[in-house]
Order: sequence, then structure tokens, then C-alpha cells
Amino acid sequence: MPWLGHFGFSWIGTLYLLALWIPNIIWARHKPAGYDARDESPVLITFERIGQVFSTAAILIFANTNPHGFSHWSVWLVLSILLMLIYEGFWIRYFRGGHTLEDFYRPLFGFPVPGASLPVLAFFFLGIYGKLAWLIGASVILGVGHIGIHLQHAKQLDQFSPQPRK
Repeated sequence: MPWLGHFGFSWIGTLYLLALWIPNIIWARHKPAGYDARDESPVLITFERIGQVFSTAAILIFANTNPHGFSHWSVWLVLSILLMLIYEGFWIRYFRGGHTLEDFYRPLFGFPVPGASLPVLAFFFLGIYGKLAWLIGASVILGVGHIGIHLQHAKQLDQFSPQPRK
């Protein structure tokens, strides 16, 4: 059952988690003015938390995600790494900007809510590369919650933004 995984340490998973956690820790000290998490859907929060736990576990304890030679599956690894690099670019844009809600939720290279969608897609593609059903499933659960919450915030922001004049 190759899609169930091979236990072992994933150094690439560790790098992904560091690339994810470090900017988020910094963000916690530089949240955008007006950021409010009180109205987040409890259902989406539950999906997000479950997805976070299972994604973290799957990306660390299965060696499938470590590079293992070049093949047609390597395309998924390259795409995954590219998405994580774009995700880091999202943070650079945010930290260099005014730390505004608009900066935080503004699309990047066509990706809506890039702070949520890019890492989820990167994890999903890494799961495909590693043929790791646990990471693919955990990424889907995480995506429902995390992307859903960010879309809610972005929608609320659009509702309160001044409308352009006709």
C-alpha cells in the first residue's frame, strides 16, 4: 500500500513547516490593523485545527516527501516548492507593505487569499509527489477550514471597503 506512507523523518517537511511557521510567528506581532477573528465560523475553525494537526504529523513522520530521484512525479515536487516560494513572496510583500488587511488578503499572481491558499496547495502537491494519502487528505481538510476562514475575512473586507464611484 504505497499511498499509506513509509514512516521516517521528512527533512523537506521540516523545511516546509519552518517556512510556514516563522512568518506566522512574526505576523502575530504585526497583525493588520482591524484584524478580528471573533466572527470566524466554528465549523471552519474545527476543520482548520484538524487539518493543521494531521498535516503537521503527516509532513513530518513520513519520509515519502523527501526527494527520491528524478521521475515524472518530480513535477509535483517542483510545483510544491514553487508555491512555497511564492508563499514566502506573499509574506515579503505583506511585511514590506503597510501591514493592512488589504495587503493581507490581496491576491498574488492570481491566487486568492494567498496566505491560506498557497501553503495548502503546496502541501497537497507535496502529498501527490510523495504518494502520501494522509497528507493529501489532511491538506483538503486544512484547505476547507483555512482557506474558508480567509475567504470569509476577505469577503467582509470587500463589504466594508468604499465602493468605486460610477
